[in-house]
Amino acid sequence: MRVALFLTCVNDTLYPETGRAVVKLLTRLGIDVDFPMGQTCCGQAHYNTGYRHEAEPLARHFSDVFGEYEAIVTPSGSCGAMVRELYPRMGERARAEGRGDTLARTLAPVVPKTYELTEFLVDVLGVTDVGAYYPHTVTYHPTCHGLRSLGLGDRPRRLLQAVKGLELRELPGADECCGFGGTFAVKNPDVSSAMGADKVRNAASTGADALCAADNSCLMHIGGTMARLRTEMRPVHIAEILASTEEEPLT
Repeated sequence: MRVALFLTCVNDTLYPETGRAVVKLLTRLGIDVDFPMGQTCCGQAHYNTGYRHEAEPLARHFSDVFGEYEAIVTPSGSCGAMVRELYPRMGERARAEGRGDTLARTLAPVVPKTYELTEFLVDVLGVTDVGAYYPHTVTYHPTCHGLRSLGLGDRPRRLLQAVKGLELRELPGADECCGFGGTFAVKNPDVSSAMGADKVRNAASTGADALCAADNSCLMHIGGTMARLRTEMRPVHIAEILASTEEEPLT
């Protein structure tokens, strides 16, 4: 299987270690991973802020860059949802505006083969035990896009439960948003901060060493709140936990 890593803007700029963890993990599972150097933003920030037409060239470019691969794997539920859920909508809107079906046909090939990391592991590779080792207590936050748009369900939890040494603790209010929401945090800072504080307090109540999620944009928001509230808990992406082994542990 020829797989492409779609790293996303946030990870490429701020969390490159997550991308390295994905490559390490998939390679360990026997998958050949490419990193197409032509990849750019998928257009999510533009689309969600109301600049739908400006997002279309980025979506076309995404299809050009990734179209030849058998699977496209991303460690981001929000960007995965952009491709899977919103690219088809972009094509439909272009058709409804009388601009034909060119955009829809251009984007159609990449939609069904774009996977968030945990669903690729569970649904495509058929594995839950990836040989990981992480001797810490962890609580898991299911991000909004993963929970509501992609329907990841219990896939991340099943993967975490199979990690050697890991104790998974339930997060109170797990299905509540952390308050990030991209530009929501900019337009509604007080509400965003209050939601983030609620999430961190709930996480801290578990006594876990780390809060895990499948999207670094949410972890950035939660981690910043943790720092302001001076909690000892740390945020960690699920890819980094799953890539950790006894021979090469995540520090």
